Amino acid sequence: HPTATHRPALRFLTGVYTLPAAKRRELAAMRREWERQHPPPRDEVTWTEYAKTVFRTVEKWMDAGYGRCWFRQPDYSAELSRTILHFHEERYDVGAFVIMASHCHLLMRPLDSCELEDEVGSIKSITSRYINTREKTDGNLWQQESYDRIVRDEEHLHRVVQYIGANPRRANVARDQWHRWIDPEWKAAGWDFVDDE
Repeated sequence: HPTATHRPALRFLTGVYTLPAAKRRELAAMRREWERQHPPPRDEVTWTEYAKTVFRTVEKWMDAGYGRCWFRQPDYSAELSRTILHFHEERYDVGAFVIMASHCHLLMRPLDSCELEDEVGSIKSITSRYINTREKTDGNLWQQESYDRIVRDEEHLHRVVQYIGANPRRANVARDQWHRWIDPEWKAAGWDFVDDE
């Protein structure tokens, strides 16, 4: 069941392909200004508000199609999906995800001694190699950081699942340009995306 409490917390992550240099400079300027306005020490609430602001900003850019939109190509989207699910129920549990043109929203919980950051790093590395090989390029194609939040409770989990499911509609993206998945066991337990008609 998705809300089992004896396991590590579910985390909601957003991974982003590399943003254009101008947008990276804009993020860096935003960070400098925020640090100027919020000198140390900074409490957790302050950091959380800043992280939300960054997340909302980056998401607008992603939905607008900034950066390389490799995942519009079905082969690359399928590879990311395969890579995410490769260690599902072995190293981590995947609750749900949506793959958009330039990013991915993912609900994941690490298992045993696995570190979530390592698993996400591995997924990024594998998909970067796959795309680089086919495109005859090199380097890591993902932003270094992922934006993540711990899912606090069942109500929060419901909102996150619906947020993931509605991402293509919010971004007004054609059906053939995105892919989403939810754990079949979650569906059997009554959890699913709710699409507006």
